Amino acid sequence: MNEVVITGSEITLRQIVNVARQGAKVSLSPSAEEKIVQSRRVVDRLVEDSKVVYGVTTGFGMFSETFIEKEYTNSLQKNLIVSHAVGAGNFFTDEVVRAAMLLRVNNFAKGYSGIRLEIVHTLIRMLNEGVTPVVPEKGSLGASGDLVPLAHMVLPVLGLGQAKYKGEIMDGRAAMEAAGIPVQELMQKEGLALINGTQFMTAVGALTVYDALSLLKIADVAAAMSFEAQNGIVDALDPRMHEIRPHRGQIDTARILSRLLKGSKNVTKQGEKRVQDAYSLRCTPQVHGASKDAVNYVLHKIEIEVDSVTDNPVIFSETGEAISGGNFHGQPMALSFDFLGIALAEIADISERRIERMVNSALSGLPSFLVECGGVNSGYMIVQYTAAALVSENKVLAHPASVDSIPSSANQEDHVSMGTIAARKAHEILENARRVLAIELMCACQAIDLRGDKGMGPGTKAAYECIREVVPHLKEDRPIYGDINECEARIIDGTLLARVEELTGSIDF
Repeated sequence: MNEVVITGSEITLRQIVNVARQGAKVSLSPSAEEKIVQSRRVVDRLVEDSKVVYGVTTGFGMFSETFIEKEYTNSLQKNLIVSHAVGAGNFFTDEVVRAAMLLRVNNFAKGYSGIRLEIVHTLIRMLNEGVTPVVPEKGSLGASGDLVPLAHMVLPVLGLGQAKYKGEIMDGRAAMEAAGIPVQELMQKEGLALINGTQFMTAVGALTVYDALSLLKIADVAAAMSFEAQNGIVDALDPRMHEIRPHRGQIDTARILSRLLKGSKNVTKQGEKRVQDAYSLRCTPQVHGASKDAVNYVLHKIEIEVDSVTDNPVIFSETGEAISGGNFHGQPMALSFDFLGIALAEIADISERRIERMVNSALSGLPSFLVECGGVNSGYMIVQYTAAALVSENKVLAHPASVDSIPSSANQEDHVSMGTIAARKAHEILENARRVLAIELMCACQAIDLRGDKGMGPGTKAAYECIREVVPHLKEDRPIYGDINECEARIIDGTLLARVEELTGSIDF
């Protein structure tokens, strides 16, 4: 897509990715512009009438009972941004910041924020011209939304902070000037409108889910390769087994594995070599399927959140009201992203067990550590160490962030979600899981070589050939990290999945 037209509703995950990663241009629909203008008129009337409205004519948090005189209400908004920009840690990637900016614009387009159209157009111009605010990853409690990272996002709009432009990090004002975008001064309600929302946690989570949907397909490919390498028993994939326990993900996984392995001469039937396989093979549909169901649940929650209003107060143009509530609270996403992290951790967990069954000669019947001249060569001994380390790290990361809360703002914000931490952890778990699956794919190719290929299924054959183009058979020790990198690169760039689906058709679930 060359352009994403923001209407305030029905933004898709694909559109978010297109803007965040591919640089698709953004514009506002006329109806969205009109809704933004109408909500601003309500704020102007409330200020003119000196109504007591949180964050418009009052202070913030504990200062919500402090009335602000009209001549200070604009200063209030700028001070809110500069005082809240206190992030820590490494910077979010450009794609996360761009996704968050897009989601904030979509929130404004719904017409409940009371922000001026000029501010929204400024954010859109920044997206289109490639001015990306520099935003630290840490500091959000996910309570009044992502106050800290969103404040950093806004700084360049005011000519403050830092931004990246044409690959260079520079002063925020300099970046805006270089792109030809005028900086802005905030008016009543606008600072609050810009930073009350869940857009950073949702941006991280949305991009992670998008990648997870592909990675779960790769997990099925890797498992099918392990079936080939271990003469796996395909009776466990019989659709009748899964129809009597009809979890959608489980049924889909058994179907996908059967399609990938169709016609394989390497897999076996029950009783031919052994009565049953270990759980890491036999229970792949149940384990992968449960993770798929979890990811699809999280996807549904993201689809709701990206099209939601997460401001406070919310402006209702029809009645002229400004109502304070808690739509900025990140708990719905915090729980979802913790679930996402757990689901992805399990994919790596079972993959590591399949790796162990291939490299351990007592379990595989193959040369120890999948190398023919063991002793002089260590072969794939230590890749299992790395997989085990990543899996163990995931166990720590999978501890839920959403069960924690620390009161803030003098106990006014006395329960917080930690949703952004949950999202960041889920993304890190995904990266670890992807590396483990790359190791499994590499080991499976080696095990198939050593076992002797009698004829693979169409999906597994495509995967084997794709990996072998960049990772040759291991005859003697060499720097293996490069091989893992190559396997992982073929996962990341989509080459592996494309090759498999070219022969088997879509393996969607």
